[in-house]
Amino acid sequence: MELIHDLFKAEPLTALFASIALGYFVGKLKIGRFVLGGIAGTLLIGVLIGQFRVQIHPSIETFSFALFIYAVGYQGGPKFISSLNLKSLAQLSSATLMTFIGLGTVLLAAWWFNLDRGTAAGLAAGGLTQSAIIGTADSALARLDLAPEVIKQMKTNVAVGYAVCYIFGSLGPILVVAWFLPMVMKWDLRKEAIDLAKKLAGGKAELEPGQFDAVNDLTTRFFMATDAGGTVDSFNKAYADTAIVCLIRDGKSIDFDADTVLESGDAIGVLGFTKAFDQVCHDFSKEITSPDGVQIVEEKRELIMSGASKYKSLADFRRDVSGVGSGVFLQGAKRRGDTINLTPDFLFRGGDSLELVGLSKDLNAAQSKIGHKVSAAAVTDFIFFGIGMTIGMLIGLITFKLGSIPVTLGSGVGCLLSGLLFGWVRFTRPRFAALPEGASNFLRDFGLAVFVALVGINAAPQALEAIKQNGLTLLLLGAGVTIIPQIITFYISYYVLRIRNPIIAMSAVAGGRSANPAFAALLEKAGNTTPVATFTITYAIANIFLTLWGPVVVGAVQTNAVVGGG
Repeated sequence: MELIHDLFKAEPLTALFASIALGYFVGKLKIGRFVLGGIAGTLLIGVLIGQFRVQIHPSIETFSFALFIYAVGYQGGPKFISSLNLKSLAQLSSATLMTFIGLGTVLLAAWWFNLDRGTAAGLAAGGLTQSAIIGTADSALARLDLAPEVIKQMKTNVAVGYAVCYIFGSLGPILVVAWFLPMVMKWDLRKEAIDLAKKLAGGKAELEPGQFDAVNDLTTRFFMATDAGGTVDSFNKAYADTAIVCLIRDGKSIDFDADTVLESGDAIGVLGFTKAFDQVCHDFSKEITSPDGVQIVEEKRELIMSGASKYKSLADFRRDVSGVGSGVFLQGAKRRGDTINLTPDFLFRGGDSLELVGLSKDLNAAQSKIGHKVSAAAVTDFIFFGIGMTIGMLIGLITFKLGSIPVTLGSGVGCLLSGLLFGWVRFTRPRFAALPEGASNFLRDFGLAVFVALVGINAAPQALEAIKQNGLTLLLLGAGVTIIPQIITFYISYYVLRIRNPIIAMSAVAGGRSANPAFAALLEKAGNTTPVATFTITYAIANIFLTLWGPVVVGAVQTNAVVGGG
């Protein structure tokens, strides 16, 4: 043990990464149907490793959480902004209800167990996992007309209550959101997330990594021309959603254009959608294997439609674009980040993102008609990333007053808002603020893993010492403050506010509790970003109200600390 202590003292970051590695290992272990998950596992291992009293600078915790919450905002920006309507009223009501039930639970516990103002505020800060309550409660305590030593003791009790209650305050929502409520309601969160993503995408299923749509995928097949006289252009016009991309005559690949005449015995390579080959196979009964040594290089290019669209239907688009060369295929389209169903009467709009496939020369011609190209290289735009993080940190410094209560937004809220803004910029102006999916996923997952590990490491020594001094009463009260508001709010939200979708319901619970680790666990269970929009709305509301509860608790509780007591 002494060797491990010396190792962590010499290089504290080894404790951090060991917590992450062991935490995710523990998180994968199954006990029956129960799986703890990597986030909860990391928190628990962090608490254990924290017993070695590892000293890691608090700024790393702030930095890692800022990365996490910025990435969350960036990924959810388009969906969040588009969801700000009357439909989100129920979610806002759910978050508000959660914060008031949380306050009521704290005040009831303080009255029933005769807690002093400081301990009650610490119970609120830890049980509701809102560290900002410590600051607002301290300010309120300092303004009380009491002896300095009494105020000092109650400020100490705020920290003790927070330390005792915070660990389960972080772990409890993970268990409720990612395991208990889904188990009670018999929900499969991954399946529900896939279904919700499909619904949001207009009926198309969300594809897992490595999957593709085989029906709407492009393929190249070779046929032997048996009749002479037709041209490449006549073939392309006769068979919708296909095009000749390779012509082999007398065993050699030859250059061709739209006017090239096909001869009997030519081997023609046809590119097209899988479902479009029925008529080609009927008319060209002799399908052949691809000749040896033949290589056809196609390009996939994302184009952003400039200005107001001149295309009134999918047919209009195809007629205009098909005239530019041997074959340009529209494989998909997105609007504000959401996949669009390409129906025959689909109406294009300026700003739509179109995924085209074809030969480079043909795509260049199509690009001149459609708009500008989005780079296919998965490269982070560090200019906008740096600006976004800077703006987020600066927003976090903003302080304002609600009545006489000072409220500071904090870097978490600031970076969330900044991420939302720059995510929206990216999807409305795709030439700017690039943060590839792989990079944003890493920032989100790594930032949260580091943050949760540090929460456990930093809270562990003080929490266990406080438990020894104050017994288990405060710990159990903290568990009640953590669990009771979630359960009550969930059932009211489900049956009264009619928030019935499992992903939205769990996101509202996590956001209304301002429970970042629970949200991360929900993302892990969902496997996609469907929880982001609801969490973002409810999280913002919860942060404001929970921050205000510090002075409210100090003012509502009338018991003062006994100097020298706990």
